[in-house]
Amino acid sequence: MVARLHFAGPTRYQLRSAVEISQAILAVSARRMLKGPRQPGWSWLVEVSTAMLKRQVTTAFRMRDVKEARCYLDSVVITSPALSEADITPVVQEKFRGNWCTRKNAEADVTVLYLHGGGYSFYPQGYKNFIALITRAAKSRTFALDYRLSPEHRFPAQLEDGLSAYRWLLETGTDPENLIFAGDSAGGNLALALLLAVRDRRLPLPALVVALSPATDLESTRASITGNQTSDWIEQRMLEKWAGWFCEPTQRRDPLVTPLLADLRGLPAIYIQAGGSEILYDSIQAFAEHARSQGAEVVLETWKSMNHVFQIFGPDVPQSAEALERIGEVIDFRVRRGKKAQPVSTVGR
Repeated sequence: MVARLHFAGPTRYQLRSAVEISQAILAVSARRMLKGPRQPGWSWLVEVSTAMLKRQVTTAFRMRDVKEARCYLDSVVITSPALSEADITPVVQEKFRGNWCTRKNAEADVTVLYLHGGGYSFYPQGYKNFIALITRAAKSRTFALDYRLSPEHRFPAQLEDGLSAYRWLLETGTDPENLIFAGDSAGGNLALALLLAVRDRRLPLPALVVALSPATDLESTRASITGNQTSDWIEQRMLEKWAGWFCEPTQRRDPLVTPLLADLRGLPAIYIQAGGSEILYDSIQAFAEHARSQGAEVVLETWKSMNHVFQIFGPDVPQSAEALERIGEVIDFRVRRGKKAQPVSTVGR
């Protein structure tokens, strides 16, 4: 499978993105010739993709406002065979909106409610390809929620949208025993918060939660925040900006904002993937340990040299391909076969 990159939208953003991407390619190629890969096991594609993402997000943060930043990020579109194999159907309801992503001519016995990342503030067009990859890996039909974004809409608007979408799925006949909450980064945070809110409202619980590089502590000052910045494509200052847009400082200790502080008893299984070289890693590991101390069913799998939401690199990167395959295996094991989740573990790759 070979992903392709395209440009879209206003010409000025296309040109700026093209320049940033070209500079990333040149800089990475030159550096690798002189010093080798930045991290053990990083291919040229991993390193270039990381540099491209970092340049794109850094440039977006320099824009005059968040709306312009969103337009800029939409100037780069990624496509792959997974996207061409999918049907995308928009859904607009009174209280929320989103898109169904389904595999063409394929039956799906599992439904995924997918919650995108982007610091609760961005939802680039490139996400469509990633959601198609998730749909293929999960062998599911996937409802990708287009929740309200911050800073225009602050906490708990996103959680309210998630609850509305989940109630709608239940009301339209989706069996919770075959339904999964999934999300990456901020979306992983929202998936965990939604799980807590569903439990506390005594709604039927989903079968499983899949969280990719989830934000679990909005006040984290752990070592990986600074120690892994050279290998990740997000930075501490970005986390601080996103947190400030998302909620008030006094709300950061709310368990629905920082799941690390939550009571995690009485929940279905949680499967987490993380990169050992991402700045959120220490807080993700702390969340898994906190969950284990409360008797929760959690599996944390770590790809040692990889960074934030490395699954987005797709099947062209072996580590990402393996992680996507593992998502399908875990869903088969936990949902389709109805077996209990594995015990908490940290796997290095």
